[in-house]
Amino acid sequence: MSYNEILDELRAKLTGTPEENDDFLRREAQRFASEGNSDGFEAASELLLESMPEAKRNEIKRITHVDGVRLDKLYLQILQLMKEDKYVEAKSLAERLYKKITVEFKETDTEKFVSFRNPFEDQIYHVVYKPEKTLRRAPYDFAEYITSYAYIIFETGSPLDAIPILEKAAEFNPVDCGPKFELAEVYKILKNRKRLQEVTRETLHVASSPAAIARCYANMGYSLTDAGEFEDAAAFYVASVMMAPNPAIPRELQHLADLKGSPIVRPEHDRIVEVLKKYDMEFGPHPDVIRVCAELSAYYLNQNDIPNALHALKMTYTLTLDENVKNIILKYDPLATQKAEGSGITQTVNEAPDGE
Repeated sequence: MSYNEILDELRAKLTGTPEENDDFLRREAQRFASEGNSDGFEAASELLLESMPEAKRNEIKRITHVDGVRLDKLYLQILQLMKEDKYVEAKSLAERLYKKITVEFKETDTEKFVSFRNPFEDQIYHVVYKPEKTLRRAPYDFAEYITSYAYIIFETGSPLDAIPILEKAAEFNPVDCGPKFELAEVYKILKNRKRLQEVTRETLHVASSPAAIARCYANMGYSLTDAGEFEDAAAFYVASVMMAPNPAIPRELQHLADLKGSPIVRPEHDRIVEVLKKYDMEFGPHPDVIRVCAELSAYYLNQNDIPNALHALKMTYTLTLDENVKNIILKYDPLATQKAEGSGITQTVNEAPDGE
């Protein structure tokens, strides 16, 4: 449906009290956001503003707009400028957006704004970070917005200037791997192996896909290559490609062999596990991540919420390759194995990666 059609449909359903209508629109806005339906989210948001008293509506607009432009619209302008390689213009807008976010949505002694994108991020945050402050939902994905600003800073200035900005992005969503990966890239450039390894270790604790875990291992391989620890680097590179195929890894292994002056012998699984433990890491997903995925699967199945249950189940299977989980998925989605990667279920751990 078009924006106007969604707007008309939502308006027709506003038959309750102001409080009931407000609750309904908030649920619809959240649903549209989770589905990636920008027209639906905008329509629900517009009706929410309409239903508010004028004073409150003006205050919301003051907080969520810059010179009359809503924050998400301003971010789209920034992305467009980045696509056109107009980084100087993008930097000016991104700086204004950053200042607006950090002023209006700053953390206090008792409250913290967060930009979680799904129930998994919400749950894993509570498990890993055990927050004591009251959490308030930010209206937009501020972690993404601020990460983009840091990227612009990186491209137009000093990598050092990007570090505190990326740390601020991570504060809005500590379980989003995006800001952490960008921090890792900065520390690569700065040759700061200690911080690169620390950030990678933090990322592995919340990484919820084989691709994210593989990228962490590849970053470690890069760090150890730079340090001259060629055998350990090889173990991490092989661990990376075991988690998710990557055509760059064979080239990195050849680069290792060239630096070493002799062939790199592919380490066995036990050796890989041993090397990872040396750096306080484990092969595969963190147990907390698997537990949260499994708990969400069970919760949504008990609620008969099949779409969310399938999403959590597919995350669980992709990380564990548990055949029992696969069978549950196929019970509710018989065509899952035929669907494209990302919506279906796929083999991810490659125990014989020599042939990529």
